[in-house]
Amino acid sequence: MKTVEMESREATIALGEKIGRQLTAGDVLVLDGDLGAGKTTFTKGLAQGLDISEIVKSPTFTIVHEYHDGRLPLYHMDAYRLENGGGDDLGLEEYFDSDGVSVVEWAQFVEDELPADFMAIHFKRTGDDNKRFLEFEPHGAHFEQLVASVVE
Repeated sequence: MKTVEMESREATIALGEKIGRQLTAGDVLVLDGDLGAGKTTFTKGLAQGLDISEIVKSPTFTIVHEYHDGRLPLYHMDAYRLENGGGDDLGLEEYFDSDGVSVVEWAQFVEDELPADFMAIHFKRTGDDNKRFLEFEPHGAHFEQLVASVVE
């Protein structure tokens, strides 16, 4: 695992953009952390790296937001409302096996649906409102290489 410190919202977006430029079709990223930890901010950067011009918003109430105007589609999912089950009925594996990039927040509620290879990113807040620690946990050679090439 690799941990990086983000000093600001802008730094979090910039790292997300850098990673987004390296993502390929079928990539799945799992983001976890407290509310307000920076998951959606990071996803905004990913969208920029995928050349998506639409405004990225948290999918809390819709479960999935789809963005199709970039280099690859982005499927931004929030599984928090699936705490009591129901993820298997949504067909999430169709997103994971698609031509786009899937970002899943609160993935512990749909763990059985995740592919074998994915990147987990753990967001940890500090006492400073602007500072965050991001811990990268790659699952699979593709994501190990991604972390090695992008996260310094």
